Amino acid sequence: MSEFLSFFSTTGFYYLFQNGSYLYLIMLAIGCFFIYLGIAKNYEPLLLVPIGFGVIIGNMPGAGAYGVYTEGSVFNILYLGVKLGFYPPLIFLGIGSMTDFSTLIANPKLILLGAAAQFGIFATFIGALLLHFNVFEAGAIGIIGGADGPTSIFLSTKLAPHLLGPIAIAAYSYMALVPVIQPPIIKLLTTRKERNIHMKTPRLVTKREKIIFPVIGLIITVLIAPGAIPLLGMLFFGNILKESGVTERLARTASNAIIDIVTILLGLCVGASTQAIRMVDGVNMGFLTASSIKIFALGALSFCIATAAGVIFAKLMNVFLKDKINPMIGAAGVSAVPDSARVVHHLGQEYDRSNFLLMHAMAPNVAGVIGSAVGAGVLLGILGFS
Repeated sequence: MSEFLSFFSTTGFYYLFQNGSYLYLIMLAIGCFFIYLGIAKNYEPLLLVPIGFGVIIGNMPGAGAYGVYTEGSVFNILYLGVKLGFYPPLIFLGIGSMTDFSTLIANPKLILLGAAAQFGIFATFIGALLLHFNVFEAGAIGIIGGADGPTSIFLSTKLAPHLLGPIAIAAYSYMALVPVIQPPIIKLLTTRKERNIHMKTPRLVTKREKIIFPVIGLIITVLIAPGAIPLLGMLFFGNILKESGVTERLARTASNAIIDIVTILLGLCVGASTQAIRMVDGVNMGFLTASSIKIFALGALSFCIATAAGVIFAKLMNVFLKDKINPMIGAAGVSAVPDSARVVHHLGQEYDRSNFLLMHAMAPNVAGVIGSAVGAGVLLGILGFS
């Protein structure tokens, strides 16, 4: 019996009888729920399935010695890509190599919609300060409003690494819930007549324009926000690999193998970092804290504000434009590529099957990716980290 009890004390079942064990069970349920959303509801499965499984790995009772915070463990080594911030730029490399900026080049005024949607970042920054987060934590939390998971992780590692788990989970959760969150806001802020606006087919963009755009885009954006160069440099580099016509192999590698591998590792490690209980100098730095609840609430608010800001700004632009734009595409100004653009397109199709908005919505959508990275760079510069 003594040998059995000795063995039992080494199992995870033993830890289920310790104080606070219910917190691990809550996190295991959250991990299973993420996997359910990814598989059954098809909400960003490439993100939610790895994150959900990572949450389960990180919260298995008794397995803490092998977790992401244990020096030298396998997961700790993999977590360095998150902790040191080199996974997000690699994600941006893949995004750039898959992105077609043609619609944005053809209709550059739509970049204003991507910029308008970033209002959610700075509104959330102020909200976080009002909830008594310090200025660095507020900066990291604010970027959730851009609905850009890699940028949220990148900024958190610089400003508030202790909040990386809840910020990353909140950002990716709201990205996955774009089809649920955005339609009610869009319908609330637009009329049926506005939702039925047809936009002119954009002009054809030349190959030369496509090659010049990433070079000029990088120079301009990094001059505005030097701190964003790890993200924007990789984004535009990936895009020129795609558009140059002479680096197809490199573009294929970036848009397939690299981004797939990094997405797996990033999602798994972010999920595994959400340990329910993590004591640091006698203070619980785990996931289930009051700070995490505040971050999720602020994240939801920021996402709604960003969506609303994009739609309202599109309506404002129509006051001055002869050729009206469908204000629904303003909602695509958040960085959830291409889900926000798809939501706008499908919503337009509900009211008029002949109204094809996807290519138009992609312009503010990719502008939002650039805008969120610039916003992160601006915050880094203001807070003295660039």
